[in-house]
Amino acid sequence: MSTLARALIFAGLGLVALGGLVWLVGRTGLPLGNLPGDFSWQSESGNTRVYVPLTTMLLVSLLLTLLVNLLGRFFG
Repeated sequence: MSTLARALIFAGLGLVALGGLVWLVGRTGLPLGNLPGDFSWQSESGNTRVYVPLTTMLLVSLLLTLLVNLLGRFFG
């Protein structure tokens, strides 16, 4: 049971850290979410809006992949 508790604590701390990082990035004024390649469609009546941040998702995925690989080299 202690292994499960430890895993849940680390998962919670990871989510708090990720939330803090998202909050900090939002306050820096970086144009994430408004990059070229982030698509947005709105219906003519204005009732429906679809937003697909394709470029932002690719950039975040690339950065997280590099970070995980670097951490794996140092701690693995």
